[in-house]
Amino acid sequence: MTQTPITQYPEREVLDGTIVLCVGYDGARFSGYAEQPGQLTVAGEIRRALQVFLRRDVELTCAGRTDAGVHAISQYVSFPAYESELEILRKRWMRAMAALLPSDISLNQVYHASPGFSARFDARARTYTYRIATGESKPLLTRNYCWWHRMPLDVGAMERAAACLVGEHDFKSFCKVASAVGKPTCRFVREVSFASERQLGEELIAFTITGNAFLHSMVRTIVGSLVEVGSGRRDEEWLAQALAACDRLAAGPTAPAQGLCFMNVEYDDGVLLPCPVA
Repeated sequence: MTQTPITQYPEREVLDGTIVLCVGYDGARFSGYAEQPGQLTVAGEIRRALQVFLRRDVELTCAGRTDAGVHAISQYVSFPAYESELEILRKRWMRAMAALLPSDISLNQVYHASPGFSARFDARARTYTYRIATGESKPLLTRNYCWWHRMPLDVGAMERAAACLVGEHDFKSFCKVASAVGKPTCRFVREVSFASERQLGEELIAFTITGNAFLHSMVRTIVGSLVEVGSGRRDEEWLAQALAACDRLAAGPTAPAQGLCFMNVEYDDGVLLPCPVA
């Protein structure tokens, strides 16, 4: 380990595997997932809870960082584990994290993986869903989890425009400019789809996208651009032109953070093994 442990484990204890936590969180009050000095972050709260529970420092790796205000249903976080920690039963993990994590972060599941496993680099695909409410009546119970656009949207036009995103492309037009400097911006999008949802009695438009990885603000900028098409301010062919331009100025605005939710991560079958229950 690179840091001095809070508790010094006996020499016979070795980092014998990896623990992987599947967590969800309401991102409203966090300055994103990644730790930042002087800021409240998801990673900071998870790390502090683990330090109390395991009585040592941990180095966390996540499947995908989320921005301030973005939510998650299934975020995966991994860290190297000692042999004795791999023997901790699921019910003990669940009780401890329920007590130690704040109310807006929840532990969903605990897995074991082989030494060297990385929640980030071993992920095969990630899925995000962005939700939009339209209409004159503002959303109430879902207001913190969707973008209230007010004006109606032509979802058919948005769906046809989004078809150009599928496949391997350079998504530089949909990436935060500072994050693209000197970094590769090609990504593979496997699938995009639109659906109508009724959540807590309120009607929402849900845009779901699955890909191997995503750039900083990529999904939110795609959504902001699709809304330009759906509102009639741009035609359906414009999105493909913006994609081909590889220029952030060619795309639309970035959609608000609260409508985005990190939904799922895919790994190879058999890589994650459920934590023992008894």
